[in-house]
Amino acid sequence: MVLLNPGPVNVSERVRQALLRPDICHRESEFTELLHRIQSKLLKAFVPGAESEYVAVVMTGSGTATVEAALMSSLPHGRRMLILNNGVYGERMSQIIGLHRLGVSELKSDWTARPDPDKLLLALRQHQEVHAVAMVHHETTTGLLNPVQEIAEIVDSQNRVFVLDAVSALAGETIDIARSHIYMVTGTAGKCIQGFPGVSFVLVRKGFVEKMRAYPKRSWYLHLTHYIDDEGRGTIPFTPAVQVYYAFDEALSELLEEGVANRIQRYKQIAALIRDRMAKLGVKALLPPDRQSNTITAYYLPEGVSYQSLHDRLKTQGYVIYAGQGNLENKIFRVANMGALTAAQFAGFLDAFEQACKPV
Repeated sequence: MVLLNPGPVNVSERVRQALLRPDICHRESEFTELLHRIQSKLLKAFVPGAESEYVAVVMTGSGTATVEAALMSSLPHGRRMLILNNGVYGERMSQIIGLHRLGVSELKSDWTARPDPDKLLLALRQHQEVHAVAMVHHETTTGLLNPVQEIAEIVDSQNRVFVLDAVSALAGETIDIARSHIYMVTGTAGKCIQGFPGVSFVLVRKGFVEKMRAYPKRSWYLHLTHYIDDEGRGTIPFTPAVQVYYAFDEALSELLEEGVANRIQRYKQIAALIRDRMAKLGVKALLPPDRQSNTITAYYLPEGVSYQSLHDRLKTQGYVIYAGQGNLENKIFRVANMGALTAAQFAGFLDAFEQACKPV
């Protein structure tokens, strides 16, 4: 089955075979070596040249687990978090903070619009109680790419902490984490890194770690400094998904061999292939080209075609597309081009899509 959803993604046979490696105990030296390999590869891939300035925290869980861990671990008592909310995943960050009854404010934008940097600057100047700003890099609700560099510069200029949900962006979009002075960046294996779901990570700026130690402990499982201390000793606080870590390690090796920039370019070229063919078929994209990510395109449903009908016709041909969310649920469908897939497979999907849109 060709998965055209934004995770889980199709993986290579090499990554799949890594699941079959020998069983090991996570308290033994073999796991320590595996964990250190993963951490080293994460830093090499995403903060090249600045590996000594960040620590890679690895945990068992989905991308949302690390987003929640980053948010709860970055806020001191009595201070507020400002969320830049322009989609389902920005909304989720607000709900996480609200659920824990922590201080949260929002700057909301339309789901097809980027955050306004001027409004953010004004808000930070007016609200000194805001300690940290959080944003989603790639808002997969619509395939919208948010302006990380511009927002990061504003947050840094106002001496605030920037927390970035890059779960759907790392290895798919260009980002200079160290140069942007981003304090915390969350990611996961099962998207553009082309691993399996179940293991995720946070890249934390080392200079921020000591400050985090003084913040309240709001979760037993998701408290980041707990992981940082244990992983610094080559162990992990809780039982990890060991086989999934093996596959993650292999997926990171594949990424480094391909090159992060080359992976991004490959995704960009496939997205262009999809968008060009869809335009020729008269299928309208939700976003203008300058706001689109490299790995997801949202389209309005063709007239007279329901999502369920389109989905089911394509699935019988071996292709899985993705529905819209929220108030877009009955208006759009999404096509992701993450994963270990070839141009020929996408060409096959586009042929199947053209046939699926024809009257029965």
